[in-house]
Amino acid sequence: MSTQETTALLLDRAREGDAGARERLAARYLPLLRRWAHGRLPPPARDLTDTDDLVQVTLVRVLNQIASFEYGGTGSFLAYLRSTLLNLLRNELRRVARHGDSVDLEELQLTDETPSPLEQAIGRERLERYEAALEALPPRQRELVIMRLEFDMTYEDIANEVHSTPDAVRMAIKRAVEALARSLGTGS
Repeated sequence: MSTQETTALLLDRAREGDAGARERLAARYLPLLRRWAHGRLPPPARDLTDTDDLVQVTLVRVLNQIASFEYGGTGSFLAYLRSTLLNLLRNELRRVARHGDSVDLEELQLTDETPSPLEQAIGRERLERYEAALEALPPRQRELVIMRLEFDMTYEDIANEVHSTPDAVRMAIKRAVEALARSLGTGS
């Protein structure tokens, strides 16, 4: 990434109608969103829609509404993309729950390998606790945690995004993760 082409600069240019800036934003965030979303859409929900489709829909929606996005500092655009994608994933799961899933006879398995209702509830509860703890973090810490843990960005990539050094980012993320762990009751 060019240090001159920060996300903030690309957002400003995209708002002004610069198609190239929109393309560079999409190219920058598409791989991150794909990696984050991979495997998050359960198999029963993958009928006509797959995860990659939802990632692309997310980018198109956000970039089409770029004028209404309020930039809140480094990491805020990625957090907004994540939130939009998470909402699309939830909508897709609700759609499947309402209509049921369609199964070809060849794909039908006689053994049920899906988690039990108890396992699903425990997983959902843990995810809800994590999301609540994440929301309780200050915005800067939340964005750093999302970039590192959820999007698996390197410290160097995060440092470029937030205009800092990899070592400073590493320490800030360590503190943020410790705060997250304390909030979840798993920290020291």
